[in-house]
Amino acid sequence: MVGVDNYSKYGPVRRSFDGDPRYRLVEGDAKDAELLTELAADCDQLVAGAAMIGGISYFHEFAYDLLAENERITASTFDAAIWAFKNRSLKKINVLSSSMVFESTTVFPTPESAARKSPPPLSTYGFQKLACEYFAQGAYEQYGLPHTVIRPFNCVGTGEKRALCDAEILSGNVKLAMSHVVPDLVQKIIKGQDPLHILGSGGQVRHYTYAGDLARGIRICMEHPKAVNEDFNLSTPVSTSVLELAEAIWKRLRPDREFRYTSDEPYKYDVQKRVPDISKAKERLGYEAATPLNRVLDEVIPWIAKQIELGGI
Repeated sequence: MVGVDNYSKYGPVRRSFDGDPRYRLVEGDAKDAELLTELAADCDQLVAGAAMIGGISYFHEFAYDLLAENERITASTFDAAIWAFKNRSLKKINVLSSSMVFESTTVFPTPESAARKSPPPLSTYGFQKLACEYFAQGAYEQYGLPHTVIRPFNCVGTGEKRALCDAEILSGNVKLAMSHVVPDLVQKIIKGQDPLHILGSGGQVRHYTYAGDLARGIRICMEHPKAVNEDFNLSTPVSTSVLELAEAIWKRLRPDREFRYTSDEPYKYDVQKRVPDISKAKERLGYEAATPLNRVLDEVIPWIAKQIELGGI
């Protein structure tokens, strides 16, 4: 297994599997098609997962860069995959898309087919992730390159620290980085914010999915024969509002205090409802994301608290 990282988001990071003899990390840029082609030459599967990515404020701060950089990364990755498929032993490319392709849908729960039937996403990030899916379509139609499109929903897990490009954003009396909702809420509560500042009304609906479940789902999508040339929503079946999430975190960190909150002005691309239809992955792949949110928070909150103490968040 070979990974590529240019360290642009976090800088050099140590991982538990760095010393595994079955894994090799190459310092390089995913826009370098020559490097990717060289590395893909001996691979049977390629995971197209490199991208500029962050929380909702990130979408607005880097609206052009998200589109331009991620298109360059996508084109280089597909160029390498097409060459390795035609000339070596590559069997398939696995495209990590996003639930943001459904940004403009009005169909809930949202099936995979809605990606092509709904109005296009309004944000440049959502639009570019949809473009990744068209890259897969084009590479198959022209070159016969098999693919699987994988759409994770609201990943929650350990490992996300303050990024090098993060700008400080004021949320009430607490300065945040451009991260995701769970780290932001935990940070504000630990730092004593009361009432808790929530983006928008708090009624936004999400499906917070454990990172371990998503990792398992990605592996299944890579290996399962029924995943070839198909697309899959990978998600917990449970809907949770931002307000419900905030109160659950509050009760873990401040059980002696009444939960209070206030609403801040929402961002332009703050999708109000994101509810996937997950039946396809269950029926065809036998996949379910079963880890409940309370167990996820029991793991993630202490890790975030430690990172706050160490200055990592």
